[in-house]
Amino acid sequence: MFRKILILIIFSSAALAVAGVFAWRELQAFEQRPFNLNGEATLWLAPGSSYPAMVRELNRLGLTANDWRWQWLGRLRNPVLKAGEYRLLPGDHPDSLLERIRSGDVVSHRLTIIEGWTTARLRQELRTDSRLLQTTLDWSDQRLMDELGCADCFAEGRFLPETYFFVRGDSDFELLQRAFDGMQQAVNEAWEARDNEVPIEQPEQLLVLASLVEMETTDPSELGEVAGVFKRRLQAGMRLQTDPTVVYGIEGRQDQPFDGRIRRVHLQTDHPWNTYTRHGLPPTPIGLPGLASIRAAARPAEGDTYYFVARGDGTHQFSRTLAEHNRAVDRYIRGRN
Repeated sequence: MFRKILILIIFSSAALAVAGVFAWRELQAFEQRPFNLNGEATLWLAPGSSYPAMVRELNRLGLTANDWRWQWLGRLRNPVLKAGEYRLLPGDHPDSLLERIRSGDVVSHRLTIIEGWTTARLRQELRTDSRLLQTTLDWSDQRLMDELGCADCFAEGRFLPETYFFVRGDSDFELLQRAFDGMQQAVNEAWEARDNEVPIEQPEQLLVLASLVEMETTDPSELGEVAGVFKRRLQAGMRLQTDPTVVYGIEGRQDQPFDGRIRRVHLQTDHPWNTYTRHGLPPTPIGLPGLASIRAAARPAEGDTYYFVARGDGTHQFSRTLAEHNRAVDRYIRGRN
C-alpha cells in the first residue's frame, strides 16, 4: 500500500513538474508573442487603473485573450501601472507593453497656438480637444486670469503662440499656464532689449503694439517695417489708423454685424479700439502676437515711411508721404494705374 502511494506521489510530482515546465515555457513564449495587431492602437490607463482592468481593455480592443497567462504574468511581474496613453505598434507584445508602462513612455500630443488667434479662439480650440482634461469650461476670462495670478490683466494677447506638447489627461489650464508663462517671459525679455525711442512706457504697451504688428502682416520680412511705421506715427502724434483694431472692436456686436468687409461706417464708429477715431495705442492687445512680432515691436526697423497698403498678395507697399500713399491706394485698392 505504501509503495502504491509512493508511486502515485512520484507520478503526480512528475506530472506537476512537466506541467510546470510547460506552463513556464508557454508563459515565456506568451511574453514575446505579438499582439493581434495589424495597424496602430492606443491603450488608455486612467489614474488608478488595475492590472485586470488593463487586461480587459486589451481584450476589448481585440488584441489578446483574457486567460490564465495574463493572470500568471501579473503575479510574476507584479507590474506598476503608470497612468497614461500608450501606443501599440505591429510587433509589440506583452513584455514590450509592460516595459513601456513601467517606464511611463506615454504618447505625446501637440497643440499649436497660431499667431493672430484671439484668446476666444484659443479657448474654443481647447474646449474641442478631447485629449485634454477640461477644467476651465465654465470660467470667464476674468476667472481664468485670476487663477493665473494676473487678476488685473485683460485676457487678450496673454498667451504665447507656440507648439506645446502634452499627454492625454493633462488639463487645459495646465496648457494655458504654460502659454501664459511663455508670453510673460517673451515680453519681459523684449522689454529689456527694446529701443528706447519707441514711445511706450510699460511692457503691457509693448504687448499691445506687438499685437497690432502681428495682425497687419503675414509676411515675416515686413514685421520690422510695420513696427517702424507705428513707431514713427506714435512719435509724430498721428493716429495709427490700422484696420485690425476696427475689426476687433466690432466683431460680435449685434448692432453692427460684420461680414469681413470694412466699410466707412466701421471706420467712423468710435470705440476704445478704433485707431481711426482715437490717438495712441488701443487699451488692450487685439490678438496673440508671436515672438517675432514682439521682438519687432521692441526694436522696429529704421526708416522714413509713415504709410502702408496691402498689395493683395500678402505683402504691403510702404510710402513716405501721403501723396505716395494715395497713389498706392489707387493702384492696389481701387485698381487704377
